[in-house]
Amino acid sequence: MNNNIVKNSIRFLGLVLIQVLILSNINFLGYINPYLYILFILLYPFNSNRSLFLILSFLLGFSIDLFEDSGGAHAAACLVLAFVRPNLLRFSFGISYDHQNLRLSTTPFGARVSYIFISILIHHFILFFLEMFSLSHIIIVLKKTLFAGLFSVILIMLSLAVFSKKYR
Repeated sequence: MNNNIVKNSIRFLGLVLIQVLILSNINFLGYINPYLYILFILLYPFNSNRSLFLILSFLLGFSIDLFEDSGGAHAAACLVLAFVRPNLLRFSFGISYDHQNLRLSTTPFGARVSYIFISILIHHFILFFLEMFSLSHIIIVLKKTLFAGLFSVILIMLSLAVFSKKYR
């Protein structure tokens, strides 16, 4: 248990620092920005305390909000993603998730990509919708969601491949 606390604490702090110091300054093509910090929510242990997970997800988004001055949009998006994650896991992994014997690194590639892609689209849509907060800008929200989502999926899949024990 102690090992999980240390590992998740390092992951939390590392992803926040990488996001605010490096990735938030990218702005590819003027508006595409990768969000790697979502990886904390995606990799958090599946059979852990749900209340603690929701609090940590909120704190993750709140930390990004403090550095980016985004008024709570990241906190709301992270909290919604954490709340719907059990449904996404059940959708992507089916019976493996129901029996709590799921490890993301050992799942089939297609299921892993669907879980990550759908999670990122939900997070990004909520984030960009709350930033714009107008239905008249829905096309911009959808465009930013799609392109930033694709960039984030590629970055997250690359980091999973690089830092996974399976490939070492």
